[in-house]
Amino acid sequence: SGTPTDGPMTAAAYDRWVFDIDGTLVDVEETYVRDVMGRVGDRLDHAFTDRQAETIWHGFAGSRNERLESWGIDPDRFWTVYHDEEDPIERAEATFLHDDAAVVGEIDAPAALVTHCQRYLTEPVLSALDIADWFDAVVCCTADTGWKPDPTPVETALSTVGTGPNSGAGILVGDSPQDVGAAWNAGLDAAHVERHGHERRGCCVVGDHRIERIDELA
Repeated sequence: SGTPTDGPMTAAAYDRWVFDIDGTLVDVEETYVRDVMGRVGDRLDHAFTDRQAETIWHGFAGSRNERLESWGIDPDRFWTVYHDEEDPIERAEATFLHDDAAVVGEIDAPAALVTHCQRYLTEPVLSALDIADWFDAVVCCTADTGWKPDPTPVETALSTVGTGPNSGAGILVGDSPQDVGAAWNAGLDAAHVERHGHERRGCCVVGDHRIERIDELA
């Protein structure tokens, strides 16, 4: 991988692209986050603070499961309740596309989406925002595919679009340390887009490229 930089990079330098979606291309209204986490907290008998809610939602401060355990919450129970409380249509209606992400639809190269967001939530979002045709493959991580930073879901996506390790330079664009790790483990460059600032995130994520807007890639 190259030396981390804060400068723009040239889209033509990459022959294959992988994107994360939540926090990278799209986000949801904060009121939706508080509402969902409030309902989850009611069922778990835990009153999530606004900070705790955003920490779990955005993946701040490292592993979500480790953070839940530190609050005395069983992660398996949390995720079961969380997925039960999320409604795909409500999620899609509360999701917005970052204006700087429109450049992704103009990429003239194989592009894939690899996300931890489950398919029943991902597909309605892609449809509602009319961006499904931006991607040649969509991989929603599961226990079978593995979870980023495991490279398997990334490699699966690239294989689906007909590119492999010898298909030229590739890049993964995401907003988390797990995205950077998945990129490097899959032999790709990593671009980290920081939507929140490292102070709010609780750490500084360094990839091959550090950006604040997706259109810095163009």
